[in-house]
Order: sequence, then structure tokens, then C-alpha cells
Amino acid sequence: MSWKNQSGGPWGGGPRGPWGTGPQSSGPNSPDLEELIRRGQERLRTAMPGGFGTGKGIIIVLVLAILAWLLSGFYRVEPDEQGVVLRFGKFVGTTNPGLNYHMPYPIETVLTPQVTRVNRIDIGIRTGDDPRRGAAARDVAEESLMLTGDENIVDVDFAVFWMVKPAAPGSSEDVGAANFLFNVQNPEGTIKAVAESAMREVVGRTNIQPILTGARQNIETAVQELMQRTLDSYKAGILVTQVQLQKVDPPQQVIDAFRDVQAARADAERLQNEAQSYANRVVPEARGDSARITQGAEGYKERAIIEARGQAARFLSVLAEYQKAPEVTRQRLYLETMERVFDGMDKVIIDQAASGNSGVVPYLPLAPLSGRTPAAAAGQGAVK
Repeated sequence: MSWKNQSGGPWGGGPRGPWGTGPQSSGPNSPDLEELIRRGQERLRTAMPGGFGTGKGIIIVLVLAILAWLLSGFYRVEPDEQGVVLRFGKFVGTTNPGLNYHMPYPIETVLTPQVTRVNRIDIGIRTGDDPRRGAAARDVAEESLMLTGDENIVDVDFAVFWMVKPAAPGSSEDVGAANFLFNVQNPEGTIKAVAESAMREVVGRTNIQPILTGARQNIETAVQELMQRTLDSYKAGILVTQVQLQKVDPPQQVIDAFRDVQAARADAERLQNEAQSYANRVVPEARGDSARITQGAEGYKERAIIEARGQAARFLSVLAEYQKAPEVTRQRLYLETMERVFDGMDKVIIDQAASGNSGVVPYLPLAPLSGRTPAAAAGQGAVK
């Protein structure tokens, strides 16, 4: 049996249910959809007394539809976006941020990728939210373990920062946003694969010692350049802004042994530096001593030569005087020699031949002459 809600159905009039009560409204009543449609139709009949079936009504409807279709071509590009205009699915150009216009659908469509946002991809490590511990990091060994140039294994975690490549100035083909949209199906997966491959290549031609110590900056630069060349060859429309090494360590199973090796190498380097410092200090001192001894020997040589020449000249002068007066010269040489011999002796010599006929002098004050004290002179007695 058919019935309408306006009649109340089989339970009588009014909006009641089978239990005698109908739905209770809370708040103001919402407008009836049928009432709104009816009022709209009345207004259209007032604007067009002849109705929609007349030619004038059809023209007005068509004009309104065309106007609405043309107005649908306006679109807005946000400051961090770039508009990519497609005409029947083919790329025709880009638009800058702001209010722009394109031919309405289906002639032209617009895609607005974000071109200024810097994105980050972590390789070798995953970060997630742990309800109990907060942000937790999980190591991905299949991505981080790499073979070095000297056949060692190193655990490398790094991050890649990238953005959509800006369009080349004056180029209508090398447009980063369009290449990013149409040449790469999975941008993040592609960047991750390229980054892992580039890092493995750079690490594979480098020894483990520079990787663990001072070559991190060089490795980051080399990986970034290799990634950019690869992505440019793909025409991916991606710009790699930075490659940042997060952790570079030996594998967890052998990290203690590597630390011992590092400590031994540090000790060896320290001892080498100390030995070099000692050599730098001792060698100049030895060279200074050698120069001093050499100069002393040269001085002694010059002095000995000069003294020998002086003695030879003196001997020649004495010889010349001796040849002139042999007796006088012989006597003078004798006296000078005796003076040198008896200069430091404590003796008094009396020439008996010079005493005359009076004989030996009974007393002579030898103490003042010899420099002895009177007590010592009295103890020795008189000299006869």
C-alpha cells in the first residue's frame, strides 16, 4: 500500500512513528529543499514570463553557461608553488604565483607543484613516533652497510635535502616543475635510489680511515655532485641542495675492535709527533754545536799560525842581533833564561865572588828579603 509522509502513514496524521511519537527537532527548522526549488522556479518565471521553452530563455541560459565556463579558467598559484599549464594534456608553459587565467577545462588544465619547499630523505635510518619513547630511530642495515675501497665495511647514515629544480633562464624545455611532474613517476623513491648508489660509489673508492676521520666534507660534496649529474641525465627536475652525513661508524659487531685500532693509531701518531719534535729540537742544537766547534777549530788554527809566525819573526830578529854581537846576546839570553827559571823559587843566592876580601857576611836579614815571618827565620838560624 502506497502512502505519503504528509498523510502520516498508517499510524494517522502527523509526523508520528509506530509508537505514537515522531522525530523531535532540536533548534530551528531547516529550510525545505523542495520549497527552495519552488521559489527559484518562481523567480525565473518572473524574470522570463515566457518560460524556458522560448528562444530568449534558451539564449540567456547559454550565455550564463558560457560565462560560467569562461570564469572557471581563473586560478590562483600560492607563493610556494608554480603553475604548470597543460593544453589537451601537453605542457605549454608555466605561471608565477598569484591570480592567473587559462583556457577552461577541457582545453587547458593547471597543476601547481610546490617548488620552494626543501624536502628531506633519510637513508640508512628511519624515524618514527613511539607512544612511550617519543621519536625513535631505527637503523636500516641493508641501506647503511657499505664496502670501502680497502675492503672494510662501514655503517653510513645520511640525509639528502632536495627541492624542485628552478627553470633555466631563457629555456622553454628545461623546466624543473614540468620535468618533475612528467619525467619521474616516484620522485622520493628515485632520489633515494640515486643517493644510495652515489654514496656506495664514493665510499667504494675511499679508504675507511679518511671516511671515519677528516674526509666527511669531501664525501658529502662528491655524493651531491654525482647525484645531481645522475638526476640531470634523467631530466628529473630535481635539485639536490645538500647531502649531510649523520653517522659514520664501523659495524656494531666490530666497533670495539675499530676503536682499539683508532686508539693505537692515535698513539702512533702522537709518538711520531713527539719524535719529530725531539728531532726538530736536537738537530738544530747539534748543528749549532758543530758550527761552534768548527769555528773554534778555525780560530785555533788562525791563532796557532799567527803565533808561529810571530815566534819565527822573533827568532829571526834575535838571530840578527846575535850575529851583530854574539857575546852580548848570549849573556842577555842567559840572564833572561835564569830570570824565568828562578822567578817562582824561594831561594837567596849569594855570589861569593862579589864579597871581596871581607869574607862571608855574618848576618843577613833574609826574612824580609824572602818574605818569611821573623819566627820562621829565627827558627832556621843565621846563614853563614
